[in-house]
Amino acid sequence: MREVVLDTETTGFDPQSGDRIVEIGAVELMGHMATGKTYHQYINPERSMPEEAFQVHGLGDDFLRDKPKFAEVGQAFLDFIGDAKLVIHNAAFDIKFLNAELKWMGLPQIPWEQAIDTLEIARKRFPGSPASLDALCRRFNIDNSSRTLHGALLDSEILAEVYLELIGGRQPDFGLSTTAQDRSADGADAWTAKPRPTPLPPRLTDEEAAAHAEFVAKLGGDALWVKS
Repeated sequence: MREVVLDTETTGFDPQSGDRIVEIGAVELMGHMATGKTYHQYINPERSMPEEAFQVHGLGDDFLRDKPKFAEVGQAFLDFIGDAKLVIHNAAFDIKFLNAELKWMGLPQIPWEQAIDTLEIARKRFPGSPASLDALCRRFNIDNSSRTLHGALLDSEILAEVYLELIGGRQPDFGLSTTAQDRSADGADAWTAKPRPTPLPPRLTDEEAAAHAEFVAKLGGDALWVKS
């Protein structure tokens, strides 16, 4: 399953009042794991940057002046996301802006059903607790020390880690069945594995064994390997 973790930066809160997107960042996931493929684009908003927005993301008029307009990159953005599920923190905000920009270009809108809102997931999992991206990083011990300002690509990368934790860690689809299995088949005992007549040779090298022993020694007497 392909998913795209997405974030935008804007000039304000309302595209209908003239606010525009100034940055898009996206990270591709395949089977809930990052593939290393990303999309990142700064965008000229064709208007001045309010001071309040500049204080959030640090993207000013001089920096954005020579960047492409959304009309020049909108189709490439749609090509990148395709029909993948879009993982977004506070999806209503980003979808609202993206659809406004796409509408002005005459391009297809992003259906709400395509979005997965991590803010909504976090509020359901931890009712009454802070659910900002920074708060979730603290909860899951995710390093966000480089997030001094909001940045779409960096926030997408951090959100990808948060999302994987919200849905159960890096292997969300792996589970051990707790359902009792039928131990008979046509009245006979079910098959059970038999010991190998000849044990398999060890795959651990002497160097790996020595490195492991050195690591365990540093853990002290309470290490699991010492007690076993």
